[in-house]
Amino acid sequence: MLLNQSLDEAKKQFEVKTTEDFQEGIFRLIQEQQQSGIVYGLQEGQQAADFTLNNSTGHPINLSEQLSRGPVVLTFYRGGWCPFCNIQLRAYQSILPDIQAVGGQLIAISPQSPDHTLSQQEKEDLSFEVLSDTNGLVASLYKVLFEVPLYVQEVMTKRLSLSLAEYNATDRWILPVPSTFIIDQSGVIRLAYVNPDFMKRLEPQEILDQLKRM
Repeated sequence: MLLNQSLDEAKKQFEVKTTEDFQEGIFRLIQEQQQSGIVYGLQEGQQAADFTLNNSTGHPINLSEQLSRGPVVLTFYRGGWCPFCNIQLRAYQSILPDIQAVGGQLIAISPQSPDHTLSQQEKEDLSFEVLSDTNGLVASLYKVLFEVPLYVQEVMTKRLSLSLAEYNATDRWILPVPSTFIIDQSGVIRLAYVNPDFMKRLEPQEILDQLKRM
């Protein structure tokens, strides 16, 4: 099954299991971002922003250093609390040997706290680097960071009993627009997938096809 077919199934479950007000808030956010006119994300052909973030064990990971070993697949996701993100990361884990076979590496970034990152990595058995960007600084460099609007904050607190500020160990409600960038060894973005509809993600096969073309 393709990744987005699995995500469509998850969307059906979301619509069955969640309340009308919760769905209204979530779909309103997606629509507002899609219609905002904002161009989210760095674009293909642009230079990727360098960064250093800690992984789940507190070890610093630097993008330039990783690129010295081969191209990097860099994906921004919302957090371990998001079932759509977990489906995506499991799908990417399944193609990790293929990514590595062509000299590539996979790095995932979310704003969640290191403790939650470690817990998620262990639970999902992820063997690629999963980094914490708790203040959204790197997501901002890649132009995918946004402030969660108050109406979404209220519905998430009410229906999920989830405070993103607490979950991410920061004082702000922030999230990245889910996105995946494929960066070549010279630091140039060769593929950019950025979609405000968090129920859609870049297919694993498209990642592999791009890496092979490189």
